[in-house]
Amino acid sequence: MKIAVTAQNPGWTELLDTRFGRAACFVIVDGETKEWQAVENRQNRQATQGTGIQAARTIIDQGAEVLISGNVGPKAFRVLQAASVRMFRTDPAVQKTVSDAVAAWERGELEEIKAATVEGHSV
Repeated sequence: MKIAVTAQNPGWTELLDTRFGRAACFVIVDGETKEWQAVENRQNRQATQGTGIQAARTIIDQGAEVLISGNVGPKAFRVLQAASVRMFRTDPAVQKTVSDAVAAWERGELEEIKAATVEGHSV
């Protein structure tokens, strides 16, 4: 199973980015081997709109079945939900590394996101 984690920088021990659409990158983790690869999100960081949808497509294109992030907006939520990607939320007030977030998910400690956690953003 592939797990996508929003991160501030590429790396297993880097801090989680609590934003989804404007996250610096996504760390895609193999849930069994813990091997990972980083996927840049540069194209979405400065966009004025549509960042959540584009980021969701990136996650889906990477074959992730799980997303770990701090917040997910309504448009991204709908796209990910339609692709059967399960979403989990870390506490945005608590800094975690990518590895911490994956371990917390494996222990069943993360809240599953059942609806958008923030309002949509439009310009």
